[in-house]
Amino acid sequence: MERKKLETNEPSRADIDQLQGFTMIEFGANWCGYCQAAQPIIAKALTNYPHIRHIKIEDGKGRRLGRSFAVKLWPTLILINNGKEIKRLVRPADAKAIIEALAEINV
Repeated sequence: MERKKLETNEPSRADIDQLQGFTMIEFGANWCGYCQAAQPIIAKALTNYPHIRHIKIEDGKGRRLGRSFAVKLWPTLILINNGKEIKRLVRPADAKAIIEALAEINV
């Protein structure tokens, strides 16, 4: 399975705020060990939620979108519904944490 790299062309915060439906935004860096280790658990958690849009954004110095969400550690997963943040996971340790968050918001 090919791993999708984090997107370097980030959308604007206004674009994110206008998204309809459920979206998981993943902030991280391609070279980040924590981010690389999280890829299989994120993929596993999302297998039962194919309707959730998953946007992977490369974060770092000078990256406005991550700053607008006050991202401090990677990976940070932000679950939004209709452009509003409803849940945040920072460095999830296993798929269970992500699955529980998804179940909690009833998606």
